[in-house]
Amino acid sequence: QILYLKPPWTLGNLLKCYKKHWMAVFGCIVPRSLLSTIECLYKHLCTGKPVDESTMRMLLQESKRLFHAFSSRSDYNGVLPQAYAEVNKLHQTLTEVRGNLSEDIMVLSENAVFEKMEAMTPNLQNCEEEKLHPGFHVAQGNRHQEIWSVLEGVWNTINLYSIEIFQKLDTNAVTMTAKSSFEEAFLGLQKLLAAVNDVHEGISR
Repeated sequence: QILYLKPPWTLGNLLKCYKKHWMAVFGCIVPRSLLSTIECLYKHLCTGKPVDESTMRMLLQESKRLFHAFSSRSDYNGVLPQAYAEVNKLHQTLTEVRGNLSEDIMVLSENAVFEKMEAMTPNLQNCEEEKLHPGFHVAQGNRHQEIWSVLEGVWNTINLYSIEIFQKLDTNAVTMTAKSSFEEAFLGLQKLLAAVNDVHEGISR
């Protein structure tokens, strides 16, 4: 009777309803921080903006996160597990395609890769090179930053959940402020596993 937008819904309408009723309804069922996931999905899926591969992988991961949170309340007559399985399948397919494409590119441009690796050597980065190829150095710098960010995220996640796990196991442990629930820890570890696999595959290549 008081619903912001009544059915039938489009995806955009549904996400608007989530945002409108988040504090009064949905935020009481799942962690309120998940509102950022709703806003992220709306921004990328309902505003007509083009979505690239990395963004799509992120959106699928956020969708899985949302499904997992609501699964603690109900399976919604089997609809939620089915939706989760489909989204997970899409995510795995996209990851596999990305891996295959990366391998093909590595094979086809092996010489170019070696040239770029040499260009990254500090001794070869002189002023003339920066004038000739400024974009390349910026791209490499951003790539280094991205790699560092991923590794730092992995390290921080390991620290966080190690504290959580040992606190629960050791009754004599010093009490600290809980940073996450077991469900969030489980979800975080799933993401961590995926991130570690990506890093491992990248290093192997």
